[in-house]
Formats: sequence, structure tokens, C-alpha cells
Amino acid sequence: MRALFDLPFTELVFRAASVHRQHFDPAQVQVSTLLSVKTGGCPEDCAYCPQAARYDTGVQAHKLMDTDEVLAKARAAKAAGASRFCMGAAWRSPKDRDIAKVADMVSAVKSLGLETCATLGMLSAAQAGALKQAGLDYYNHNLDTAPEFYGQIIHTREYQDRLDTLGHVRDAGLKTCCGGIVGMGESRDERAGLLHALASLPAHPDSVPINRLVKVAGTPLAEQAELDPFEFVRTIAVARILMPRSMVRLSAGRATMSDELQALCFLAGANSIFLGDKLLTTGNPDVAADHALFARLGLQPMTIGCGDGDSPCACAGTAHADVRASEAAALV
Repeated sequence: MRALFDLPFTELVFRAASVHRQHFDPAQVQVSTLLSVKTGGCPEDCAYCPQAARYDTGVQAHKLMDTDEVLAKARAAKAAGASRFCMGAAWRSPKDRDIAKVADMVSAVKSLGLETCATLGMLSAAQAGALKQAGLDYYNHNLDTAPEFYGQIIHTREYQDRLDTLGHVRDAGLKTCCGGIVGMGESRDERAGLLHALASLPAHPDSVPINRLVKVAGTPLAEQAELDPFEFVRTIAVARILMPRSMVRLSAGRATMSDELQALCFLAGANSIFLGDKLLTTGNPDVAADHALFARLGLQPMTIGCGDGDSPCACAGTAHADVRASEAAALV
């Protein structure tokens, strides 16, 4: 794992780009939109998060949105080119009555022909089943960082809690969206550890968001040193090699990335982004800027069902299936 990170930059990117082309059309990018349906007031102490109630970040707590308001946002996202609509709520773990309300949102958004994703905190097996029954496609629950670095970032939830929720999500038949955040002061070994943890899950996540820390005043990581841009690209590349059939999402932090850095990430195997001017409570490039970047790079939004892990798609004429250990080893 560390040996991949230590490859010469151009060699690593070449290997990642080669793997990408085996399973996807490199000119296609899956586009999602993320909406905060319940903002702030979270009791957890995640050191990066402006929605934690214990930090003074200026984020105002808001109750769960109405379904009609969410539906209007979903229509706008679809019109802007999104194929997946993600709903996030700042809960440690939702109550059953919350799940019923989110289930209504999921059903309404699905009626528009969009894929649906939710990130609501820890779930019980029954709650995951209820969301699946409502038509939810993906559930996001990040590992955040390597097991050995986790205790320096979060104290209110154990690593095993995250693994347990992912297990409930898989058992319910939902697709998993699971990644992490880099640039929080972790070492290269710990970045490798995060990717190793993700690739070692019982099944590779269907989507792997790689977030670059967004430093927010009032959080413990507000003054964290910026991660070297090439190290971020290396992380994208190693993720692509280790999880060749997953959608690797260039996620939080794009607002401060140059077009050139984003282009390197796409070259290294990133093939998913969030579209829209906000990710929960932090900034994101506006829609016009993303459309302009896609035009400059010759990229196109991926259509629904392409590269979803279930069926053959036109990406590279290859059916998406579980990666054999021997194949993964050969890529290294």
C-alpha cells in the first residue's frame, strides 16, 4: 500500500489512469448534488465539522426541511445536470420518526427519476431496511480516516460504530458510499491506512468520496497546514488502483482547488463530483464554473445506471463485478 504512494508521481498517475480506462470511460463523470436537509446542532466532536454544536462556527441549527422544499431543490439539481441527489442531516443517529420523514423525501425525489443517497449518521438494521423500502439507492457513512489516526479526530463515536452502520447498510441491500478526509494532519502512512481500511471492507464501496479538509474557523482544525496538492492527487490515484470499479468522488475542498489540480485528479481516476454552490455548510464551485471546466476538459456527465456496479455499461464495455484479490494484486 505505502509502496503505491511512494511511486514516482507520473508513474502512479499513469497506473491509476490505466486502471480507470479498464472499467470506465475517462471522459464521463458522475454528478451528484448534496443538500443539507437538517443543519447544525450535532452532539459529536468531529474536529473538522462546523455543524458540531460544541464549536462556535457561525452555523445556525435548522430543523428538518419539508419534503416539498427538498423536492424543489431536487428538481433544480436535475435541471443543472445531476443524476444523484444526496440528503444529509446532522444527527449522531436519527430517531425512527426522523427516518419516516426522510423516507418520504426519498420517495418524492425518486419520482423525479434521480438516484437517491442519504447521510444521516449511525443507523440500526431496521432503519436501514426502512430506507431501502422507501427506495433509497445509496447510504453515505464515511470512515473519515485511518483507524490508527481516528482517535485524534473524533472521541464521541468509535470506529467500530462506523463499521457496524456500514454492515447494516450492506445487509439491507443499499449501495454504500464511504470514504474519508485527508489533510487533517495525518501522515502518508495514515492516508494509506484509510485507503487500506476502505479496500478491506467486505465489499468495496460503490462510491468513495475523497475529501480535502475544508478549514472552518472555530473548529479544532481551523489552522491545520494545507496538504500538498500532489499528495492529494496521489491519494486519488491509490484509491482508483485499490478500488478499480468504485466511483471515486472528488468531494469537499474543490472550492479552493485550481482547475489544473482538478484536471490532475480526473486524470488520476476521479470520476464523480458534487455539483452546486454548497456542500452541506461549506462552499463548492458554482454550477457554471463546473460546466465550463467540463467543456475545457472534454468531460460529460454520466447518465443514471452507468457504472452503478450492477449491470454492464458503455464505459469500457466491461461488466462491473467484485474485484478478485488476484486482479487487485496484479494492479500493484
